[in-house]
Amino acid sequence: MDRSIAVERLLATDVELGLQVVAGTGGLGRQISAPRIQKPGLALTGWPEQLHDARVLIIGGTEIEYMAAQADEARERGIETILASQPACVVVCRGLVPPAQLQVACERNEVPLLVSALATADFIARVSWWLQDEMAVQSAIHGVLVDVLGLGVLLLGKSGIGKSETALDLVMRGHRLVADDVVALRQKGAVVIGAGAPLIRHHMEIRGIGIINIKDLFGVNAVRENKKIELVVELVEWDDQEDYERLGVDVTYLDLLTVQIPSLRLPVRPGRNMASIIEVAARNQLLKMVHHDSAKIFHDKLRNALHAVSGDHVDIDAAE
Repeated sequence: MDRSIAVERLLATDVELGLQVVAGTGGLGRQISAPRIQKPGLALTGWPEQLHDARVLIIGGTEIEYMAAQADEARERGIETILASQPACVVVCRGLVPPAQLQVACERNEVPLLVSALATADFIARVSWWLQDEMAVQSAIHGVLVDVLGLGVLLLGKSGIGKSETALDLVMRGHRLVADDVVALRQKGAVVIGAGAPLIRHHMEIRGIGIINIKDLFGVNAVRENKKIELVVELVEWDDQEDYERLGVDVTYLDLLTVQIPSLRLPVRPGRNMASIIEVAARNQLLKMVHHDSAKIFHDKLRNALHAVSGDHVDIDAAE
């Protein structure tokens, strides 16, 4: 679920919102519960329109002009209607002066009334982006995140399985490290973004060598700050008793936060070049993302070939 944040944090953000408080300072602790803003619409006419509570309510030039043209009684009825929806705060854009009745009502109801120097569209774009980023679901996971051919590949596996060494091999092939050891996760909608922890960002631990700085060793092109995670690869110890995927027809997923990410289990043993295999897995996943599934195409060709020989429908899956 999205996290709520206090209105007062809008005033402290490093994103330029051009805000100043006009009234309702007693309500700066009110919580914003959703990153989506709203505009008053017909509520300014006194119509009890369905407005959501605990959101940022935006008033632009059109709404200010409309209120200025109304009689005092009609204006007050509209203001009471929008405040009855319990907005987290009210923001007037373009540096316009809020009507005196709105200032009095916000002060009385302890609803922060803010004024932004930005144009309405600019303010909405900036505050929506900032709220989505700040209120995103967050977590952390032990693993390594690498940008392989533009695809965010998260490497998982028990300690000592070779995640960092594999990632180092990928970096030496021209791919990019995002995070080693601890991957900070942030969900935005149906997307999970991974990044390195600030203290150890760009660093990697290689047993026998120690801590190395990938950015210093290989240059700025060998690292990136964050990456959308699009494939999870779990490295596991080779077990002769286990049946590993050989056709690649079945797709498995791993839940990261609340998003399902395609995943693979790759067995590790001496002689297997894991970096090469992961690079191929990334290329294969990129093909799948443009609806070209090599395993499925081969599967269908094999079924058709067997059908042509036998003249009967052949259920390959049942025969396996």
